[in-house]
Amino acid sequence: MKAMILAAGRGKRMMPLTTHLPKPMLKVADRPLLEYHILRLKQAGIVDIVINLAWQGDKIEQYFADGSQFGVNIYYSREPEGGLETAGGIIQALEQLCDRDELFIVINGDIFTDYDVSALTQLMLNSGEAHIVLVENPSHNPQGDFRLAHQTINEQCYTFAGIGLYHKSFFAPFESGFTPLGPMLRAGLEQGVVSTELYLGVWSDIGTPERLAEINRNQEQ
Repeated sequence: MKAMILAAGRGKRMMPLTTHLPKPMLKVADRPLLEYHILRLKQAGIVDIVINLAWQGDKIEQYFADGSQFGVNIYYSREPEGGLETAGGIIQALEQLCDRDELFIVINGDIFTDYDVSALTQLMLNSGEAHIVLVENPSHNPQGDFRLAHQTINEQCYTFAGIGLYHKSFFAPFESGFTPLGPMLRAGLEQGVVSTELYLGVWSDIGTPERLAEINRNQEQ
């Protein structure tokens, strides 16, 4: 199984920290966010990793190169300036992700978490096409994004963690181009082809300089 780390975003809310640096290269405890994901994937036995690039993508490629120094194989999917949005980036990289297996893991490059991705490598989707990880709603997203798959529409929504397992068929109806993932996941939940889990461990969306500073303070304690 391969994995993809999404790293093509512009990171405008992180300015000026991202003026000359892609957001997933921002550091927590002196290590880029991307490096945490790569090492966690390696621990789960996933050594073939695709990273999409757009804004300041050369900085990522210079740092990680082919991944050999981290014990993995890194492949790059280059996108036009501005990127292709989340699903668009995945669709463009499908041939790289699915040359041997129809299932693959996707992780947002701008999150910090201790989620054990090895659980996803053991998951059977059965008739489903995707499985996503949800977390309790942080203060900056109090209304959440998605309900748990077994809940009714009116029950509590949770926040999408930016971690998921996908079958390539989930993206089959869509052509490459600028395509957000959120509407596709909502439609999949309604159709019963997307399953969910609620994770209660460490997770943070590094969306602002203040959140990055808070995570670094927590790591020092």
